[in-house]
Amino acid sequence: MTIREMGQRACEARVLLARAGGAVKRAALEAIAYALEENAGAIIAANAEDLAAGKANGMSPALLDRLALDEARIAGMAKGVREVAAEEDPVGQVRWGAVRPNGLRIEKITVPLGVIGVIFEARPNVCSDAAALCLMAGNACILRGGKEAINSNKAIAGVMRGALEKAGLPADCVQLVEDTSRQGAAEMMALTGLIDVLIPRGGAGLIRAVVENARVPVIETGAGNCHIYVDESADIAMAADIVFNAKTSRPSVCNAAESLLVHRDIAAKALPAIAARLAEKDVELRGDEAACSILPNAVPAMDEDWATEYGAYIMSVKVVDSLEAALSHIDRYSTHHSEAIITSDYASAERFLREVDSAAVYVNASTRFTDGGEFGFGAEIGISTQKLHARGPLGLANLVSEKYLVRGNGQIR
Repeated sequence: MTIREMGQRACEARVLLARAGGAVKRAALEAIAYALEENAGAIIAANAEDLAAGKANGMSPALLDRLALDEARIAGMAKGVREVAAEEDPVGQVRWGAVRPNGLRIEKITVPLGVIGVIFEARPNVCSDAAALCLMAGNACILRGGKEAINSNKAIAGVMRGALEKAGLPADCVQLVEDTSRQGAAEMMALTGLIDVLIPRGGAGLIRAVVENARVPVIETGAGNCHIYVDESADIAMAADIVFNAKTSRPSVCNAAESLLVHRDIAAKALPAIAARLAEKDVELRGDEAACSILPNAVPAMDEDWATEYGAYIMSVKVVDSLEAALSHIDRYSTHHSEAIITSDYASAERFLREVDSAAVYVNASTRFTDGGEFGFGAEIGISTQKLHARGPLGLANLVSEKYLVRGNGQIR
């Protein structure tokens, strides 16, 4: 089947899905969750093929961790699907209403986006996460993962499609593009009239390629060159704890901190304390001249380090003269995902919150909290780093559009 044919079949499926009420969608998601658990062995076997290929191709430990599935992670995938099913149906919500002086009654209600394309990389759990969110919001989806996880994704998508049919919905509500070539991605990005919106979920390279080449609307998500600025008034122990968590708790995810900025007046005390914590995980520090003079184990940073999302146990470090300098650096190199300031100064905190132009801005907290679940929104399909349609955690409430219902009794204009 060609990718265009997949788009046509998705359009047909979305019509039937749009008619399904919340109870039908919840039953389908419960069927998917149960099927994931029942077929865990087959999914793990397929994943083992991907892991073997990844190791043979020199995939980093961090990426192998993102790729790996076991019983616990599949149970987590099923749990995630059930959590989506338990959320309020975002379709048919009345967001505004009014009666005009001429008697017209107008309501603005939520409706599905239609067909959502999701292009992602080496995390096979995205397959079920994205599908569940799309389905609950009444959208058919076309999924395209990276070649690193192709066997895992095929197994997961096959399980989901079978569960949908058993639940009485078209299997084509969820489809997987098995062509992992660049040509396959290009064809998907050109499905105007068939895909209503495309969501890339992965590293900066993937997102840039989709944004630059797609002919369908794109919601830009994921790229996370996240900064932590340690202000001159910072509690050093707090700063060390926060930086350690933000960098090392899961270095491959988009809300992990990649860049550390430290005020010059506190650098001599703060940097050794922070570096000592990061050394527990063997984090490589790439510093400017001032940072390297304080940290003997740091290596000189190159210009590209300031703009790099490492996704690994590596962190760039720069000593800055002021909050102003920190803000300027962040403005230049940020991907507008998540940034944090560690400070005891109220004015500095408020200025940082006000002037940093990112989806999530923190005071005295780890960037790792940028997550739909942590924010209380439930599951999310990614973190939007753009300003149109949605920004920040992209959950169920953002996977719908709106339309106006206008009821009259003969009015003319």
